[in-house]
Amino acid sequence: MTEFAHKFVEGDPAAPVLLLLHGTGGGPDDLLGVAAALSPASAVLAPAGQVSEHGAARWFRRLAEGVFDYKDVVMRANQLADFVLEARETYGLADRRLVAVGFSNGANIGAALTLLRPDVVREAALFAAMSPVLDPPAADLAGTRVFLSNGERDAMAPLDSTEQLVTALRNRSAGVTIHRHPGGHQLTLDALSSAKSWFAAY
Repeated sequence: MTEFAHKFVEGDPAAPVLLLLHGTGGGPDDLLGVAAALSPASAVLAPAGQVSEHGAARWFRRLAEGVFDYKDVVMRANQLADFVLEARETYGLADRRLVAVGFSNGANIGAALTLLRPDVVREAALFAAMSPVLDPPAADLAGTRVFLSNGERDAMAPLDSTEQLVTALRNRSAGVTIHRHPGGHQLTLDALSSAKSWFAAY
């Protein structure tokens, strides 16, 4: 299997598998509570980002706050996608529904997966995401569902960049559900409740 440290916990085979993508400085355990709130019966696959920024785990490099190394984003997203495909084989997940769940840097790599690798991720609940790819391929994302929650006062993931992500997804025929909260760079209880409703509406 591609070298990603990760945690896998099996769940009800009838429930979707949740791909948990932590934020900067996090790890595989960070979003287990979110997973339990969204779909308590689900299996979880929670890899760890391979990039170290002053000791903090990330999914890809950045050149400065809010300035991504876009070539690295593409490379790392493809590596992660390949890991997910291999993990499906390793853990016998076959064709079970998979939903990516990410916060901050994890939400950004989740967004990159939806844009670059629709063969791997067709559903994603992303909290505090922004546009991760400069010029996404013109893929047909019909059937892709994305939930995006962002804070109106989030200096780390400004809404103009988030709107670029929304446009990129919708221009490729993805379905996008938008949630806004008045706060900053955070995952709110209201956002989680809205994401649960989105999750159940499949």
